[in-house]
Amino acid sequence: MMKLIGNHQDNHTFRRILCLGAHSDDIEIGCGGTLLKLIDHCPEIEVDWVVFSATGHRKEEALASANSFLKPVNKKNIVIKEFRERFFPYIGIEIKEFFDQLSKNCSPDLVLTHYRNDLHQDHRLISELTWNAFRNHMILEYEIPKYDGDLGNPNFFIHLDAFTYRRKIDYLMQHFQTQFNKQWFDEETFSSILRLRGIESNAPDKYAEAFYCRKAILM
Repeated sequence: MMKLIGNHQDNHTFRRILCLGAHSDDIEIGCGGTLLKLIDHCPEIEVDWVVFSATGHRKEEALASANSFLKPVNKKNIVIKEFRERFFPYIGIEIKEFFDQLSKNCSPDLVLTHYRNDLHQDHRLISELTWNAFRNHMILEYEIPKYDGDLGNPNFFIHLDAFTYRRKIDYLMQHFQTQFNKQWFDEETFSSILRLRGIESNAPDKYAEAFYCRKAILM
């Protein structure tokens, strides 16, 4: 069993985390609970948070949400880019150039990114370029529920207690009001997938976030 989180006296493996999201709410939906849990157990952690496409009100929401999730973190770097949404595969050169620079400036212990088989074209490209840029790093791929019905069978679970689960949901509802017109963006959706993954992983407090771990190396 791989132990990600111990008590405050343990030597923590993950001192620096890189979070990558194609759009302004992706990180929060996919791994917001895991981030809150890691930060609670290791407040001295350093977080780099990158959103690749957010403009106008969506950019304002992305910044406000990132600052809420990362409030206890002293060392944080929040980057909001303005690459054209839904066109990532067609502007891949520009995005790859950004990844090349990012990999030179950031060497995280853990990278959280999109699932390689996500059916959203923007998500898939971010996942592909993550693996291209960070070849010697621990990478976990998170999932995003959507119309396309591309949820699979993840193999890596992070249990959430009730307090952490509730904070994740509350932050999503608080910060992304521009998304309330979408039929899938509501508490029921986010609670349902967390509950389902909690069932699959026998979570003691019922809820869990799930990831795809392609490679894990223990030294």
